[in-house]
Parts: sequence; C-alpha cells; structure tokens
Amino acid sequence: MSKGPADAPQKYLRTKEAAPILGLCARTLEKHRTYGTGPKYRKIGGRVLYDIDDLRAWIDLGARTSTSDTNATDIPPAKPHAARAPAYAGKSR
Repeated sequence: MSKGPADAPQKYLRTKEAAPILGLCARTLEKHRTYGTGPKYRKIGGRVLYDIDDLRAWIDLGARTSTSDTNATDIPPAKPHAARAPAYAGKSR
C-alpha cells in the first residue's frame, strides 16, 4: 500500500512551525521576511510557507569552523537597517 498525503512527512511549514526550528520566535521570522534577510518562503494565497530544505540552507549560511572564518556568510539581524546597510548589499541568501 502506498503512502497517502496523510502519511507523508510535512515538507512546508507555516511561520509558527518554522520559527522554533530556527531557534527564533515567529515575530522575528516575520521581521526577517519583511526585511529580506530571512530564508526563502512561498506565498500561496494568503499563506506563507517555508520549505524545510530552505530553512536548513539558511541555517547553513551561518556555519563556521572558527571565529576567524572568512568564508562564512553573515546572517544579518532582523532589523530594517541591516537590510539596507552597505555591508549586506549584494549578499546572496
């Protein structure tokens, strides 16, 4: 018997479900979305959905091997000035 949708693992999460995975509160994740500093998301109708793989990729952006690691990407804070700051201009997510 094949697995139906009810048995399938959940791939897309709402903001309140995604935030704890990232160690953030839902409001902080909403701010990241507003300022363009957070993980990729999808908007389906009025719903915001996060792919689990995109959450993992965003977390991996901050991976470091030491405090002097120059190859790591900085994940900016969820603040409006961070998204407009020259230091973050052109950084890919």
